[in-house]
Amino acid sequence: MTADYCCAESENGHRIDDPSEDALFDLISELNNSDNTFAVIQPEEDDPAWFASVAVLDEGGYEIVLRDTTRREHEVTTEGNIGHIANDLIRWLAARHFPGRPISPISDL
Repeated sequence: MTADYCCAESENGHRIDDPSEDALFDLISELNNSDNTFAVIQPEEDDPAWFASVAVLDEGGYEIVLRDTTRREHEVTTEGNIGHIANDLIRWLAARHFPGRPISPISDL
């Protein structure tokens, strides 16, 4: 089965198609400093126009990178609360363009 919109995959190969906020929370919770240090969320296509990544920081917490070349967005932040990260990611993902999904106007949430 392939993702309809996007997939999230961690360094250790754990993959989730079309992740929910809860699934992102679980995926990020599994990250560690030794053999599973990052996760990437992106559309399942060659040369995707956007991606989000979450990486474990040595000093604790996580680095979040949000990149969308079609909107000229590139944001790098740090956060320690996995719930906040998962919520922010799901909101950011909701504003991305997915082939086959109607484009809706962006509104302030």
